[in-house]
Amino acid sequence: MLRSRLYLLAAAVLWSTAGAAVKLSSLSAWQLASGRSLVAALVLALAIPAGRKLPSWRGLAASVAYAATVVSFILANKLTTSANAIFLQDTAPLYVLLLSPLLLRERPSRGELAAVPVFLLGLSLFFLDQLAPGQLWGNVIALGSGVAFALCILGLRAVGEEGSSVLVWGNLIAGASVLFPALSGPAPTSLDIGLLIFLGVFQLALAYALFQRGLRETPAVEASLLILLEPVLNPVWTFLFAGERPGPWAIVGGAIILLATAWRTLLGSGGGSSSPAEAAQG
Repeated sequence: MLRSRLYLLAAAVLWSTAGAAVKLSSLSAWQLASGRSLVAALVLALAIPAGRKLPSWRGLAASVAYAATVVSFILANKLTTSANAIFLQDTAPLYVLLLSPLLLRERPSRGELAAVPVFLLGLSLFFLDQLAPGQLWGNVIALGSGVAFALCILGLRAVGEEGSSVLVWGNLIAGASVLFPALSGPAPTSLDIGLLIFLGVFQLALAYALFQRGLRETPAVEASLLILLEPVLNPVWTFLFAGERPGPWAIVGGAIILLATAWRTLLGSGGGSSSPAEAAQG
């Protein structure tokens, strides 16, 4: 279980680099969304041959949720502030908490239920001095991205070994769905190409491969809480590479999330949620 949690945390670290990379790129949201997903699909298909198989109907549903997640996140980052986009997408644990008993038959443990308000407190403090008003459509898309991300987590947890197919076909769906508007964007510079390759290979393909591997042995609620390490690290990279300095509330909230993450990683769920298979057997 510890190894699985470390996979999830590694995924969160890689995901956290998106904000800085998007800010440094001159490409449009459509170009970034399509390009990084097509790169990720190619990398995953080459690295994981099993992922080339057509997914089942349940896997296809998870692939669509995945595609909606990765495309809407890039769109939100271009239409609203990076802080808004990440904060609203990371409301996903609330939806996972509500839906996992219905869709996965996984009932959150007492430890997970106790952890939710701690993580959300840290998250709200973290963005208290960063959230910006306005930019309505960007905020709406970011909120929708949180719902899609929750469905993606639940879907990957449900399909188990089929997760590699979900990732390959989900990226193909994402890349192809916005390819047409991506063709009319600005000409990429050498920096844009480098950033696109980084986003596709590391921030998306490797990150989701680690996430899918860790999710096999970690309940959905637990996983959705651990990856809240992402919004803590995101402003670190944006500060180092884009010059955005986090405020005092961000430091306090980040410290709470880091401590809560260490607690959940080392101590676990204290009995944990049952897996879908175990629940079905019970």
